[in-house]
Amino acid sequence: MSETLTIGLSKGRIYKETLPLLEAAGIVPAEDPEKSRKLILETNVPGVRVVLLRASDVPTYVEYGAADVGVAGKDVLMEHGGEGLYEPLDLNIARCRLMVAGKPGALDGHHRLRIATKYVESARAHFARQGRQVEVIKLYGSMELAPLVGLGDCIVDVVDTGNTLRANGLEPLEHIADISSRLIVNRASMKMKSARLRAFIEHMRAAVEARKG
Repeated sequence: MSETLTIGLSKGRIYKETLPLLEAAGIVPAEDPEKSRKLILETNVPGVRVVLLRASDVPTYVEYGAADVGVAGKDVLMEHGGEGLYEPLDLNIARCRLMVAGKPGALDGHHRLRIATKYVESARAHFARQGRQVEVIKLYGSMELAPLVGLGDCIVDVVDTGNTLRANGLEPLEHIADISSRLIVNRASMKMKSARLRAFIEHMRAAVEARKG
């Protein structure tokens, strides 16, 4: 690996909430990803760059060393499995909950449930802990539609305010996990670029603590 430090981020909420932490750590991207089509952004620090990724791909890029460090939601990490990754820091941003949701009473009874979700592994693990057999149907978006058209009994999805659920006649039924974004690090990078990465992690830790204060 070169001495360049590559940070993997996804556009949207995680990027916006990570940016102040990076700035507190002295790192500022040279361009606004909302105004640029570039997928690799240089920063004000020589040898530090940001790569823009799909949120679900961040752990894969970090696992395989295409990014040394990244920011990913705990929901994505639970689904990915976290192989080949260190997770040294909870950034305490992009907070939400991973929930089972559906129409009132959707979990009642003993029939085999159909669960619509993009969180296939997390859904299976949750119901397995209950000893409940379910059929999991993988979707990539508009989860709330599934119970309304009979595709599934319930959904497993991240819930922030719950407004979208309520607007579609659904409600949270079971809590699976509290979600926030985590700093993740490639294991090989941690050995090869130890001093640089440890300094970066400590700067980010200080930024997180300062926000709490």
